[in-house]
Amino acid sequence: MIRCGGNVEKPAGNIIMDVMYTVPDSFPPQWARGFGEDDHGVFAQLAVDGITFDFRWIPAGRFSMGALEREEGAQDTERPQHKVALTQGYWLLRTPVTQVQWEVVTGANPSHFTGTEQPVEQVSWEDCVAYTEKLNQLVPELKASLPTEAQWEYACRAGTTSVFHYGDHLDSTMANFDGNYPYGGASIREYREKTTPVASFAPNEWGLYDMHGNVDEWCYDGMRTYDSAAVSDPVGPTDKDAGRVVRGGSWNYYAGSCRSAFRDDFRPVYRFSNLGFRLAAGQKNEGE
Repeated sequence: MIRCGGNVEKPAGNIIMDVMYTVPDSFPPQWARGFGEDDHGVFAQLAVDGITFDFRWIPAGRFSMGALEREEGAQDTERPQHKVALTQGYWLLRTPVTQVQWEVVTGANPSHFTGTEQPVEQVSWEDCVAYTEKLNQLVPELKASLPTEAQWEYACRAGTTSVFHYGDHLDSTMANFDGNYPYGGASIREYREKTTPVASFAPNEWGLYDMHGNVDEWCYDGMRTYDSAAVSDPVGPTDKDAGRVVRGGSWNYYAGSCRSAFRDDFRPVYRFSNLGFRLAAGQKNEGE
């Protein structure tokens, strides 16, 4: 069994949910250059032409998806909150894909705010899918993909039930967003007006950085309609013309749009300076 959290202090008001920490027989994965365990759980490292990709293991489990009834600023599309079971564990990049990680696979950099350790942005959903295909050609056993929306929120919450994985407030010392508009009574305000290097703020319980703010992150699927019934491994629309969900909020969003439950969607061809993505690995999504 793998521990989660170790001696890491859990944010006040959060509750750890039903998570299965069984280690698969396939550990360490074939593609891993480095592999181990720390206070946040299990990690593995991929190397492509000397550039490192750090992945965290996200174990199978159950969680409550969507916004709380009391959640200020929640949208109708985020309710009702409902139980979701994810029956397979998966790997998730610990940060959004950086510009150097994009360049080593594609040979180009489309970003508006340049910096090797800043998240790549101005990438469409179609661009991101093409990136995963190229990466899978280089490392077939990786099985890289975009996370589903349910996988993304489960990983963001990391067992918490609060508005953010930090708790019920967010200020500019905790994430990169339009700090003029914090959430939950927070008073510290700073608007950086651009992306910041990844991992500039504290991680969540599972060692994932930038789940709130910096860049909105494309998900594999489109926006499904929530209802109160419990579901397993849900996937939203995946037809060619379906809009695709983005999660996490960005450098130019208010804190309320960086909540764990916040969801929006865009056409798959859209490219903006606040749109990036995060790699999942270890399983292929249906239809890929």
